[in-house]
Amino acid sequence: MSKLQDKVIIITGASSGIGKSLAEEAMKKEMRIVLAARNTLAMEQHAQEKGWDSGRFLIVKTDVSEEQQCRELIEKTVEKFGGIDVLINNAGISMRALFADLELSVIRKLMDVNFWGTVYCTHYAMPWLLKSKGSVTGVSSIAGFKGLPARTGYSASKFAIHGFLESLRTENLKTGLHVLIACPGFTASNIRKTALVKDGTPQGESPRKEHDMMQPDTVASHILKAVEKRKRTLVLTTQGKITVLLNKLLPAWTDKLVYNHIASEPDSPFK
Repeated sequence: MSKLQDKVIIITGASSGIGKSLAEEAMKKEMRIVLAARNTLAMEQHAQEKGWDSGRFLIVKTDVSEEQQCRELIEKTVEKFGGIDVLINNAGISMRALFADLELSVIRKLMDVNFWGTVYCTHYAMPWLLKSKGSVTGVSSIAGFKGLPARTGYSASKFAIHGFLESLRTENLKTGLHVLIACPGFTASNIRKTALVKDGTPQGESPRKEHDMMQPDTVASHILKAVEKRKRTLVLTTQGKITVLLNKLLPAWTDKLVYNHIASEPDSPFK
């Protein structure tokens, strides 16, 4: 029996990718689930296809960049389930462009979704998480440890999430709140297809080979296990772990490795 059985979990960005897989994994653990995203149709279809019991899940249309919608997400969760045990801040968008070419509105949008979305949801969930001695997770990235070229806005938002969650963890050393920073490496998910290019439009089809990457269901399983074990940090994929380690030991050399890796991508912004 999972320690998470019957716990109430909120998953943002639950309509696709890692968020969708997190919902499936949470249902396997017999949790009570709140799925939050802008695309309610995708979440409804997924729940219907899986034949989920309507008494065990709730779908809330949520744009996490809007503070009021985050407040309403928490209110509707508590109204249906009476509390909150786990909040997974998974909603996010990426980008792919050199800073010199970039419209600044792109970085602002990434910060609104990735950073402020995490802050808003966590803020309004805090009274309930403190009451349950629950868990808050930020689904971050290796880009939160190592600044990636052509990903300035994305890395900035992830570094900001790390600082926010580390501070939150230290503030709550004596309250029983668990804080997890989860950092997948390159994952086969929708985030690269919706990544913004220099003018703020989606890039479309991913330039990477999705089948060679870690799959979202594997990432989801690791994240919920880390929540269950109340880990501080989760870094996934061999490439991700090596990048984090090398950046600590040989930062200048790692700069060159990362530059060459990004420059070798199909349709790289460096070309």
